[in-house]
This record gives sequence, C-alpha cells and structure tokens, in this order.
Amino acid sequence: MKEIVLYTDGSCSKNPGPGGWGAILQYKAHKLELSGGAVSTTNNQMELTGVIEGLKALNEPCKVDLYTDSQYIVNAINKGWLKNWQKNGWKKSDKSPVLNKELWLEIIELFNRHDVTVHWVKGHAENEYNNRCDQLAVAQTKKYADLA
Repeated sequence: MKEIVLYTDGSCSKNPGPGGWGAILQYKAHKLELSGGAVSTTNNQMELTGVIEGLKALNEPCKVDLYTDSQYIVNAINKGWLKNWQKNGWKKSDKSPVLNKELWLEIIELFNRHDVTVHWVKGHAENEYNNRCDQLAVAQTKKYADLA
C-alpha cells in the first residue's frame, strides 16, 4: 500500500455561514492541494468535508496518516465515539441525535477502504501544513461569503 500523509482543516464565518475546507495530500516528493466550500455550512461540516475530499482523491486503497486540528474528528475516531454512535442508533450518550450523520457515514466508507490513522495537531501553531490548510480553508470561506 502507498503511504500517504493527509492534512485537513475547515473554516466557517459565523456558524452556520459561509465555509471552506482545505486538504494537502503528500506521497513521497509529490504534493496535492485541494479546497472547496459552501455558502451555508458549519465548521464541523467543513472539517469533515476536508477529510472526505482528501480521502476521495486517492485512486487506490492507501495507508493514510491523517493530521487534523479538529478535536471533533480526533475524538470521534480515537476515543470510539463514532463506533458508539453507530451502536446506539446514531444517538449520542445524552440520547440526542448525532449531527452530520451523512458525512460520518461517508467517512466510515472511506476508512473501510483505506488504513487511516488519525493524529491531532495544534491549530494555528508552527505546523506549516496545518497552517497551509487553514489558509486554503479561509480563502474558500471568503470566496463563499462573497457569493452569499
């Protein structure tokens, strides 16, 4: 399996409001930047979309080290929240419905295709790839704010 490094980030102006996502895929010396957004979205939806679009860009099953500053994503995967939500009929521990179910279902499908390890990285710190993803996401947020 190819070993890929994927950095992602999401951004939103207001919540909900215009938002953007950014992703950087790295394979050996190759690097691919992706970004997009929406006129009306949330920060968590953009964080999830960055992961989804980054993984969808892979043409074959890969071993992926995913880096994100989203505690929402890191905790859902690494603390087992996602598995518990599925087991509990897409209800959180307080019995309220899980938000963004359709995006989580897409992530599950992509994680079943790829061997993904999720890593947390501190946002707005000294990580050049996280900072670049943030720039991509913010640029898309501004673009979609102008369309709103």
